[in-house]
Amino acid sequence: MKVGTKSVLFGVHCFLIHPFFVAAAWWKLYGFPRDARLCAAFFFHDSGYLGRPNMDGREGEEHVLLGGHIMGKLFGAKWRDFTLCHSRHWAKRLGKPYSRLCVADKLAFVMTPAWLYLPMARASGELAEYMQVASARQSGGQFSNFQLSLLKCRNPEVWLEGLKSYTRRWIEKHRDGRTDHWTVIRPSEPEREVCNAR
Repeated sequence: MKVGTKSVLFGVHCFLIHPFFVAAAWWKLYGFPRDARLCAAFFFHDSGYLGRPNMDGREGEEHVLLGGHIMGKLFGAKWRDFTLCHSRHWAKRLGKPYSRLCVADKLAFVMTPAWLYLPMARASGELAEYMQVASARQSGGQFSNFQLSLLKCRNPEVWLEGLKSYTRRWIEKHRDGRTDHWTVIRPSEPEREVCNAR
């Protein structure tokens, strides 16, 4: 079973757990999610990890396409883009701003307690990949020295606190939708035409 499938079934993107943290994060950031389309986005946004061989590689980044496609078919282009742009990297590739779903998704990660997150990440096989790529993918030069020291630690609890600390700072800076200068697209994966996302 591929790591993306394991993530959706029992890992950190578990369809029985993660959408509820996203909903709670949305409520904390923007108020109670009264629109049923929001609830659909909370449920479908990470469904594209099914069948993916990695989480942060090219295939993993493309996980947004399935949820975006579903939301577009159900509710139109606005909701497709809302779902596609829950990924900061994908939004940059499309030349669009990240969506509020992105901010809620980041806060959902912060809100997920370590006692739950780490066992799920270990069970699915995600943890090793996340620990290996976190610094290169997240920073854009925006980590504090203290956060970098935490992220370099091989202790998963310490590493997780470093990543959550960085993510909290990103949320505080961007919850109002201001331009994201922190996120960078890896040079090894240049911007490309995304036909299926239009």
